[in-house]
Amino acid sequence: MGINPSLFYLIDMEIKRLGIEEIGLVVGLFDKYRQFYKQPPDIGLAERFIQERLANNESVIFVATDGTVPAGFTQLYPQCSSVCAVRNWILNDLYVDNAYRKTGVGRALIDQAMAFAKSQAATFVQLETAVDNYSAQRLYEAIGFEKQEADAEFLLYKIAV
Repeated sequence: MGINPSLFYLIDMEIKRLGIEEIGLVVGLFDKYRQFYKQPPDIGLAERFIQERLANNESVIFVATDGTVPAGFTQLYPQCSSVCAVRNWILNDLYVDNAYRKTGVGRALIDQAMAFAKSQAATFVQLETAVDNYSAQRLYEAIGFEKQEADAEFLLYKIAV
C-alpha cells in the first residue's frame, strides 16, 4: 500500500533554481520528459543537453524536490523582443514525476516560472503542449494561460506576467 499523494508532498516541497553543479537532480526527469514526447531513452544525451544549456547560460531550470527526491522541473528559455526591448520567457519544458502528479507540483513550478519572468521585467510567458495532453491544457487554462494558436501537433499558450 503506497502513500496517498495528497498534501503530504506539498509540505516538504522545495522549489529552487538549478545550479550547474546540481544537474543530477533533473537529468532523470528530463529523460522521462523526452520519452513522454516519444523520444528514445538516452540518459547521456539528457545530461549533456542540460549541462550545455546551463553552462552556456541559455536556459533557467527550476526543480521541485520532496526532501532530496526530485519531483518535477521546468525549463525556461529567453525570447527577446527588439521592438518592445524586453526579454520574455518560453516555458519550454514542464515535467512532474508520476508519483507527484495531482499534488500541486506542476502548478507550483509554473508559479515559480511566472514569478521569475516577472522579476526579469518580462511581459509574458509562453508555452506549447501536445494537442492530446489534456491534463496539461486544463492546468494551463486554470492558471490563466490563453490559447493562441494550434497546429496538428501542438497548442500555443500565453499569459501576461
